[in-house]
Amino acid sequence: MQTYKLILPEHLNHYGSLFGGYMLQWVDEAAWMAASMDYPGCDLVTVAMDRVEFHQGVKEGAIIRFDVERCRVGNSSVQYQVEVHAVNVEQGGSSTVFSTHVTFVRVDGEGNKQALPPPKSGSV
Repeated sequence: MQTYKLILPEHLNHYGSLFGGYMLQWVDEAAWMAASMDYPGCDLVTVAMDRVEFHQGVKEGAIIRFDVERCRVGNSSVQYQVEVHAVNVEQGGSSTVFSTHVTFVRVDGEGNKQALPPPKSGSV
């Protein structure tokens, strides 16, 4: 799955670069959307991001692309690789600015783990 985000002034820190908290929020959202499309009707909660390492800053006006791919499925958990690329709209191409793995667990209404069904065919 791919999704995009435009970096606006309200997303910047006091140094004029993207505030890392927004990146983490958007990575979690993109991974959750992919997981929700793979497992419709399942309640999925984030339990882990394997690392938080920003490879380079992102400035106002940049377009960033989130590439999300399912990479591991367990009994009650599923993991997605998320790569974030800054798209160079003037010259073409892109550069990787962030990457991580996000793990979700399926839970019931009381927060107890539940087994995952097979992923929806044709999904991410």
